[in-house]
Amino acid sequence: MKTYLGRTFNINERRVEAMMSVVDNAQVQKRHCIFPIDYTIEPRPLSKTNEEYQEHAIALARRAAEECLAKAGVTPAEVDLIISVSCTGFMIPSLDAHLLNLMGFRNNVRRLPITELGCVAGAMALSRAWDFLRGSPDATVLVVAVELPSLTFQRKDVSQANLISAIIFGDGAAAAIVTNRPASGPKILDVESFTLPGSMDALGFDLRDSGFHIVLSKELPQLLREKIKGLVEDFLGRHNLTPQEMTAYLLHPGGQKLLTSVEEELGLSRCHTEFSWDVLRDYGNISSATILFILQEWLTKRRMNPGDYGLMAGFGPGFSSELLLLQWT
Repeated sequence: MKTYLGRTFNINERRVEAMMSVVDNAQVQKRHCIFPIDYTIEPRPLSKTNEEYQEHAIALARRAAEECLAKAGVTPAEVDLIISVSCTGFMIPSLDAHLLNLMGFRNNVRRLPITELGCVAGAMALSRAWDFLRGSPDATVLVVAVELPSLTFQRKDVSQANLISAIIFGDGAAAAIVTNRPASGPKILDVESFTLPGSMDALGFDLRDSGFHIVLSKELPQLLREKIKGLVEDFLGRHNLTPQEMTAYLLHPGGQKLLTSVEEELGLSRCHTEFSWDVLRDYGNISSATILFILQEWLTKRRMNPGDYGLMAGFGPGFSSELLLLQWT
């Protein structure tokens, strides 16, 4: 990243040095992009980048969905609802319609595309899957999230928000099966959505002729810091639980400042949040897909005991948060 930063953006030497410091402190060591960096940084019309988005989003989502279904022992015909999640491009028909035609889902499978919730959408999709299962307890839901932030790269935008975006975001896709079938692992007990009034300019995208331009307020960590403790305590209090009784914290790492703010406000140690930091380090911020990457880390790398509680939290435009109370079975 340092190699390209100074020669890619038209900024003075002093600002380059300041951004180098941001790179050092970002806690992002590696990310994935669908194209080589030399092509990624070249300006292209929105029509071209959106064609690339459609092609690669469909291919990655299909791969993630097929691997997920195979691991869960579920066939496409057994899926009753597909929730597709993506915010880094545009397509109509939506991503789930393409998957339906490619993968053998039933023609009457229900479909729910979530396209404008940004980073919070992965957690929100799991919540909506839980809502659906409360009304259809025998159903099976497939959640698929694919994000290609590298296609939103803006070489001529030298705003602080765009420079930081270039440092922390990476491409990726993930999928999850949500059912009521008996299985070991986390069960969703409750969910909560919250949108902070008057925070519309804190996070999001502006769509211009040149493509997507990131909106990222420097006040974002402070906005979250002021609210997160009360939100979590009120949410867990419904179940007579406290933050200290959570064994696992699955926190979306929008960036190191945001994750640090949540840790400090909730009094968390690194053992509670290590997989959020690991995903940020190895993949960057993958927008909506990030929370599913973190879930995978908890499922495969930490032995949890039946009865252990976990809190999942996603954050996104609005400014909004999505909380999920989990309990391992």
